[in-house]
Amino acid sequence: MPNPRTRHSKRRKRARRTHYKADAPTLAHCKTTDVVHLMHRAYKHEGDLYYRGKVLVAGKKEADAEA
Repeated sequence: MPNPRTRHSKRRKRARRTHYKADAPTLAHCKTTDVVHLMHRAYKHEGDLYYRGKVLVAGKKEADAEA
């Protein structure tokens, strides 16, 4: 297995690892429902599934649940 010819310093190792930190996710605000959600993801609001301000899947209504 290949090994480095010379040892890397602690500073060099730590400088390389600083870029591994995770970024905060980008949040969006829906104008239709006033919900804050993740960008480019579908989200639920009051039982309905929304994407880009439009209903993808309507939730079950109470009348449908009883039948």
